[in-house]
Amino acid sequence: MNQIDALLDLSAVEAARRMAAGSLRCADYAEALIARVETIAHLGGLLHHDPAALRQAAAALDAGPRPAPGTLPLFGVPLAFKDNVDVAGLPTTAGSPWMADHVPKIHAGVAQRLLDAGALVLGKSNLHEWSQGVTGNNHAFGPARNPHDPSRIAGGSSGGNAVVLATRAAPAAVGTDTGGSVRVPAALCGLVGFRPTIGRWPGDGLVPISPTFDTAGAMARDVADCWQLDAAVTGQPIGVVASLHGLRIGVPQAYFWESLDPALAAVCHQGLQRLRDAGVVLVPCEVAEVGRLFAQGSMSISLHEILPALAAYFARHDRPFDARRLADAVVSSDVRPLFEQLFGEKAVTPAAYAHALGTLRPQLQAAYRRCFAEHGIAALIFPTTPLPASSIGEDQTVMLCGQPVSTFHTYIRNSGPAGMAGLPGISLAAGLTAGGLPVGLELDGPPASDPRLLAIAQAIEALLPAAPVAAKSTWAAH
Repeated sequence: MNQIDALLDLSAVEAARRMAAGSLRCADYAEALIARVETIAHLGGLLHHDPAALRQAAAALDAGPRPAPGTLPLFGVPLAFKDNVDVAGLPTTAGSPWMADHVPKIHAGVAQRLLDAGALVLGKSNLHEWSQGVTGNNHAFGPARNPHDPSRIAGGSSGGNAVVLATRAAPAAVGTDTGGSVRVPAALCGLVGFRPTIGRWPGDGLVPISPTFDTAGAMARDVADCWQLDAAVTGQPIGVVASLHGLRIGVPQAYFWESLDPALAAVCHQGLQRLRDAGVVLVPCEVAEVGRLFAQGSMSISLHEILPALAAYFARHDRPFDARRLADAVVSSDVRPLFEQLFGEKAVTPAAYAHALGTLRPQLQAAYRRCFAEHGIAALIFPTTPLPASSIGEDQTVMLCGQPVSTFHTYIRNSGPAGMAGLPGISLAAGLTAGGLPVGLELDGPPASDPRLLAIAQAIEALLPAAPVAAKSTWAAH
């Protein structure tokens, strides 16, 4: 391994430690990342990148004093931010050309906290248009391509983050997750994606879908880096890794483990066996009526909330808001039908929204509480997605177990319920299928159990195969 590759392999935690200690120049680290960003441009990872600004920021850190121990845990670490997270001075397009002229003057709350912890800005990453999709195939700016097979999706909607992380063009990234937009691309690209409990991370300055479901979240190549981002955002210190012997983890067979791609299922069952061998107690359980409650409630809530939420975001930036013009400007063929459901007779009625928010969602949250309490389990475990990455272009329909199914609803089938219930969830890299495609295993915990969930995830991560590295020969431009 050459010196540049060794730098790019550093975790965010280790890079920050070395730069804070003075054994690694911030400018040298930034330069290595800038060079890699240029190399992977054809994969569609970043939409906005300002190398001159990054070089200037890194040089300023090198010219200043070293930080006191523990004061700047992300010192000198360039982060990628999904392009629906406001970073002052850079565009926030939300993946829409209609927003190309939108340059926020203030940071989103989550961006401000990370920059206050010493982080720098690598750039703004590609995403599914208006975050309304799971493939990362943006029809305006081009698809985010999976570095393990560039003919396949990186996942969405935070797909650009997955591209830069899997190619070592960024050590960590910030995405958003409504029903799986951090966890799905992490699973499909062999990464870690952490969705905090709803409300744990600040929500200001995020281009919204549903305030009830939306949260920013962390993406990285290991749990330790996700935990460090969470600590920087929340101010809650990192704890110790959990002991697995005797730990009770629920395996919800009904719904979550049904209708899985056979190659993916084999990898996930191997992961469960590794947990058993380490002394984890795997407890069969069920989240009662999870499929029905999620199917009946989730879209009613998100589709009813999106226009008022977008109007509030536009007002924050003193921009005029015209919902009809916004919908008419949608480029992606799989996203336009979703926006057309927001108008006229197709729109979710106030009564349907009230029922979903006031009855169905509380019922789902109660079902999760009963499952955790009655079985004495610390978390649930299941495949993050029912199938690995599909081919780019399969935006509407994909094949699963020999049957055509909805691409959108299939990829969020397992990750979506936690989003609706407001739970924390984390997707871990579980290995590769026989065909060489990454697979993710998700852990969901009770509300506000984020530190415990991260401690468990870091312990389980050590049992699973090492996170797969996408070979340069696979993703390099030819």
